[in-house]
Amino acid sequence: MSGPRRNTASQTASQRGTARQTRVTGMAGLAGALLLTASAAFMALTRKATKAAHADPKPSSPLDEARLLGIIRSSMEAIITIDENQRIVMFNPAAERLFGCPAADALGTSLSRFLPERFRAGHAAHVRQFGVTGVSDRQMGGRRILYGLRANGDEFPFEASISQFEDDHGGGKLYTVMLRDISTQVDAERLLQRSHEELRELSANLLNVREEEKSRIARELHDDLGQQLTALKMDISSLELRAGTDAEARAQLRGMQRLIDTTVASMRRIAADLRPVMLDDLGLVPAIDWLANDFTNRYGIDVERRIDARHTIFSRDGATAVFRIVQEALTNVARHAQASRVDLALYLEGDRCILRIADDGIGAHERADTGRKSFGLIGIRERVHGLGGSVSIESGIGQGFAVTVTFPLATLQQDDDFFDNPENTEEEPLQ
Repeated sequence: MSGPRRNTASQTASQRGTARQTRVTGMAGLAGALLLTASAAFMALTRKATKAAHADPKPSSPLDEARLLGIIRSSMEAIITIDENQRIVMFNPAAERLFGCPAADALGTSLSRFLPERFRAGHAAHVRQFGVTGVSDRQMGGRRILYGLRANGDEFPFEASISQFEDDHGGGKLYTVMLRDISTQVDAERLLQRSHEELRELSANLLNVREEEKSRIARELHDDLGQQLTALKMDISSLELRAGTDAEARAQLRGMQRLIDTTVASMRRIAADLRPVMLDDLGLVPAIDWLANDFTNRYGIDVERRIDARHTIFSRDGATAVFRIVQEALTNVARHAQASRVDLALYLEGDRCILRIADDGIGAHERADTGRKSFGLIGIRERVHGLGGSVSIESGIGQGFAVTVTFPLATLQQDDDFFDNPENTEEEPLQ
């Protein structure tokens, strides 16, 4: 009868020890929690079995111990258990493969041997804090990446979770750590990040090339084609005034002059759309004023302006970016908003420059391009990203559409001569 009573007492003690197990932090599902519990319980059972062997040669619960050992050994995750002195007392086969070290060489040594030297002090402090508070920021699946050291000296990234177990038989606390090698994941994320950065650089370069091409075409239209049309008009005027030209010919020549005037006006409008000359000659704010007036004349939509940056120095790239953002936003209003008024604000707030364009239209949810990507907004975001800014969009059904862009002022400025209002004269904001 003594045998069954000893088994029952052993199971009861095991259950009490399991009940005192502190929480498992951030485990990857129930399987991870069971593995940690199993490893800690296995160490406790091993210690109790060793002590019981002196009183009774018959081991307690060998079947339970075998099951726990089987779970730990078959785990795909590396499981390491350490004592209060951070000496390794359990090292499963997955840990052997992960660190390239046999369990026989790892048992009894300090866990710090498997950590890069620069992380050892921080890790030891973390384990001590966890032993006191039971709170750990090392959670499997979290975004914090730790680094381990293989036996051959190679470093590798891993995720980890930690739990602690109090041994009722004088063994002190046991800490069990579950580790997962995430080298492949980290490498993939780095490649993705590098690819993303390269695409950003390509996008920025394409925007610059596009802007340069627009400037070149605008100059050729304004200078070459404009001069040729002007010379043609002068020749037609000369023919009209020449003696012997009959009335019918004069009428045709006057019609040709009107056609040339219309062509010149269209050419100037196209050149201004490509890149207004005043953006380079007068600066950003006059160019925005011209753009707003032209928008109202074309579409009949009023643009209320509040521009409080008339004495601010803007770099060429900064002025171009802000101008193109305003141009794209107004184009979006004309195409989709069905608005009657646009509020345009450009002002400084501390070390930031804020641009806000809001309309009173139907809102983004009812616009015609709801089912398609808005490449205009994508272009705005790319320009803003290139200058280290941020974009915020506000919209609702029937509540209009507003885009707010915030730039660090320093990225829009530089010490050159390209700035607005060079004489620094006082001007009232246009309304």
